[in-house]
Amino acid sequence: MSPVMAEADLPGTGASSLWVDASRRFRRNRAAVVSLWVVAWIIVASIAGPSLVQLYNGFAYDTLGLENRLANPSFLHPFGTDTLGRDLLARVLYGCRISLMVGFVSTLISLVIGVSYGAIAGFSGGRLDEVMMRTVDIFYALPDILLVVILMALFDRSLALLFLALGATSWLTTARIVRGQVLSLKHEPFVDAARCAGVSDTGIIVCHILPNTIGPILIYATLTIPSIILGEAFLSFLGLGVPPPASSLGVLASEGAEAISVHPVLLIAPATLMAIMLMTLNFVGDGLRDALDPRTGRTA
Repeated sequence: MSPVMAEADLPGTGASSLWVDASRRFRRNRAAVVSLWVVAWIIVASIAGPSLVQLYNGFAYDTLGLENRLANPSFLHPFGTDTLGRDLLARVLYGCRISLMVGFVSTLISLVIGVSYGAIAGFSGGRLDEVMMRTVDIFYALPDILLVVILMALFDRSLALLFLALGATSWLTTARIVRGQVLSLKHEPFVDAARCAGVSDTGIIVCHILPNTIGPILIYATLTIPSIILGEAFLSFLGLGVPPPASSLGVLASEGAEAISVHPVLLIAPATLMAIMLMTLNFVGDGLRDALDPRTGRTA
């Protein structure tokens, strides 16, 4: 039985389990709690916002209004309109939805690759571990963004390819973290007990070792999401970001930078929302790191 499950099953220790203590420490971090609420509101706004704006003024995120190009903020268009007369508020909310989708999906892809790779390397050990980790070192020597640019330039641009390209270049640190955790856990008594009970190596990794690495994986995932969102924004400035007709905050910021002297709000609106989103996601990640760090000890 793994330590996490064993501790939760002991009488009288449920209230002081790792996750209860971590939750208590997280709630004491006001910046992290406020940031979590902000992120939640941003997610809700990005999902429901474009439809609500369309109900309010009849403009979807892609509705053209050439007779009303570059309109200043007004009661009808709270953020004004862009160079094609599209409602900027609807486009910013829709772009936020795409940016979050890029961040979460690409992070999930990187976790699947990194966790699997690191777990196999750490549990196998020996020559296989050596070869796999030297391969990671080789990939570390290559610029991530350069690999993404090459992939986006070689193949037809699509949202799925963007997910895959960003996720497939962000798994290296995850693999190292998981490998280190697996190396420290694979000789624990609960692993030996599972092996004696006839559990396969795959079963030991999936059911006994990986559940005890959730903390570090979760922390790194929350810190990976903003970095991937920022990477997509950089690609957008190179013209290799989200393909049209979809748009992300990076695409909107790139378009706004070209018209900043004419209509500054085109850049200010998406850039401000992106800055808030990245900052709050980082605060949440820092809060989880502090809450799940075993060196903080248990609190009464």
